[in-house]
This record gives sequence, structure tokens and C-alpha cells, in this order.
Amino acid sequence: MDSRSVRTPRLLLKPVTWRDMEDMVRLKTDGGAFGRMLGGVRSRQQAELEMADDIAFWACHRVGIFTIHEQGRFVGMTGIHDRPDGRGFALRFALFPWASGRGIAREAAGAALNFAHDAGINKVIAVAAESNVASRTILGGIGMRVEETFERDGQTMLVYESVWPKP
Repeated sequence: MDSRSVRTPRLLLKPVTWRDMEDMVRLKTDGGAFGRMLGGVRSRQQAELEMADDIAFWACHRVGIFTIHEQGRFVGMTGIHDRPDGRGFALRFALFPWASGRGIAREAAGAALNFAHDAGINKVIAVAAESNVASRTILGGIGMRVEETFERDGQTMLVYESVWPKP
């Protein structure tokens, strides 16, 4: 197991690698899984470009995107990326719809957030649409707090923040 992997009571989070390409393409092309993500559903080419960026991000920052596995089965992704709007290091997560509703996203996102703080990332943000109650519940449940809002495409977006050590 990679030393950067994280175990939780139910899950194994592993840094994304090229071996995960087919799983990530399936996830990122699934409207139920990726439809609400910034940039929406991806094409295979977009997923491949993001994979290259995600692998490079791990090499540069010692944090990044994890694949999420439950009992050996790929169920989604979580981790840290650099937001394209310049807001900084951000937590993201996405699960296949069939894996939702059992606390997997909360468990995985919380583990990824702790990993980032343990790696020396003092401030992590996350952005969720005000209407995305599921994501907002997860972010609040792992201790992130709303610090600001902005408008995007007619929607109010909430910017959550986790700062460590706590001020």
C-alpha cells in the first residue's frame, strides 16, 4: 500500500494513478456523479488531462486526489485540488449515485481534509451551491464553516473553510 494511502473504518483512499484512468472516466462521465461539479460532466479527453494534472499535483504538493474504495470496489473520488478561480486549495468529492446515502462521502472527505492538514496545508476551502444540501451537509459535518458567498451562473455559491491549527 502507498504510504500516502488512508484507511478509515470502511474505506481505502489511494492517491490517483494512471491505473485508475478507466474508473475515473466512468465517474467523471456520469451525470449523477459529476453533474454538479465545477465544469460538470467530463469527456474522456478532459478526464485524461485532469488525471495528468492530478498526478503532477501530488508530486508538487504531497496532497491531491484520492480514489475511494469500499470493500475493494471503486465508489468515487475525494481530495485536494487547486481551484481554477484562484481561491486556493479546495476539497472536492464525488461518488457514483449507487454509492450515495451511506456516509461514504463524509467519511472520505473528512479523511482527505485531515490528510491535507497533516501534510501542512493550513487552509482548505470547499465550494458548494446553496441548493446542494447534500454537499453542504457533508462539509458542515466535517467541521468546515461558511466564510463567504459568490454568484455563479445565477446560483449562490457558498465558500467553506477549514483552517488548521484552529485560530
